[in-house]
Amino acid sequence: QVALVESGGGLVQPGGSLTLSCSASGFTLNNYSVNWYRQAPGKEREWVAFANFAGSTTNLDSVKGRFTVSRSLANNSVYLQMKNLKVEDTGVYFCTAHGYWGQGTQVTVSL
Repeated sequence: QVALVESGGGLVQPGGSLTLSCSASGFTLNNYSVNWYRQAPGKEREWVAFANFAGSTTNLDSVKGRFTVSRSLANNSVYLQMKNLKVEDTGVYFCTAHGYWGQGTQVTVSL
């Protein structure tokens, strides 16, 4: 069965860090480009980061220098490492690849 599952979200204070995981089943994630999106309450879904199968990555300007995308072949996963988190980073984070979306993981940045 083909699926993507995000994990690693949680509650963190401003300035804190989290690493989100996007794990694939039913296909080899490293063969596909992966995008991360987020959706804040009351707002539209927003693209955050991209990693292609060749290893190139790019990020939304507001997260440059703070968010990093990486891959693990062994775990068939892609990670979104987030540091120096801000309140405005709050939202549900989704990964998508090969036409599939995960269910999302909640990230809340608050005092």
